[in-house]
Amino acid sequence: MLSRMFVDHPRAAGESYVAHARVASRFGLSLIGAGAACLIHALVPGLFRSTGSSTVERLCEEMAARRRAG
Repeated sequence: MLSRMFVDHPRAAGESYVAHARVASRFGLSLIGAGAACLIHALVPGLFRSTGSSTVERLCEEMAARRRAG
């Protein structure tokens, strides 16, 4: 059970647990930042005009490239 929870998915992605944790944490923090920018943009439309969408596009491209690599 623990192996399935902590090792199987990173291994299937071609990463160690620590490497996978780094990548997933970076993605998560990027999305939190993009979400905060979207909330600020909702209040002040002149700010962060493309931060949310450009972050999502960049992460999508990176995720697709990681899948192709391996």
